[in-house]
Amino acid sequence: MADSGTDPGMGAGVRGVKSALRTVALLELLAERADRPARLDELAEELAVPRSSMYQLLRTLVDCGWVRTDTTGSLYGIGIRTLLTGTSYLDGDPRVRAIRPYLDEASDALGETIHLARLDGPHVVYLATRESHEYLRTISRVGRRVPAHAGALGKALLAERPDGELPLAEGALPAFTEGTHTDRAALLADLERVRERGYAIDREETVTGIAGFGFALRYDAPAVDAISCSVPVARLTDAHQDRVVAVMREIQTKIESQRAPVAGAPDWR
Repeated sequence: MADSGTDPGMGAGVRGVKSALRTVALLELLAERADRPARLDELAEELAVPRSSMYQLLRTLVDCGWVRTDTTGSLYGIGIRTLLTGTSYLDGDPRVRAIRPYLDEASDALGETIHLARLDGPHVVYLATRESHEYLRTISRVGRRVPAHAGALGKALLAERPDGELPLAEGALPAFTEGTHTDRAALLADLERVRERGYAIDREETVTGIAGFGFALRYDAPAVDAISCSVPVARLTDAHQDRVVAVMREIQTKIESQRAPVAGAPDWR
């Protein structure tokens, strides 16, 4: 496991340590599977790693708490140590801390589910959520990772970039509902409307029965963070939509105007 190789995703001239790359790939795969534990052979095949090497890696990570296994030792899932790492990321991010009160303000004003998310390659990752006050609500969680083309948060951030620089994977765009953009031309046309309108609209593109309104936070150029409001379509009247847009625009302006760099804090990229 001490051998090394080059990761094509790394900068030119930078060599990745193969054991480290395998470890990261394994943890990310287990995280994506969530409540679907995997067997040794599945993981070895998925990551194209020899079975013996995969077993050694899994046993090391189980001993360290990064991976867990069942009583039979045949099923593997993500371990509790990964939770500590994710919590540390959120607690250590000054932007997340500064924005949380504004999420509370939007939640109190609208009574709907409010999100903060960050662009991560072709995906957005949810960093904070305030759940709806209503019984009929959206279901979400911090740490959720969603393709950027499939929702209001992602489209708000994609629209901040030229069409030729969109961080989208090659090939067909995956569908989550019948409303998801799977055609690139249709997505680009929608992003142009987002630029003209100033915010993104998701009409049942990620979850059936849910509409979303996304607003990029332009304290970076291009923006990497966005906020959104999710509303069940069953109660989305024209008047409520107007109210959602007005409140979220006000919150967007407050965040952009009041978020100043923290003295001595790293400028994370």
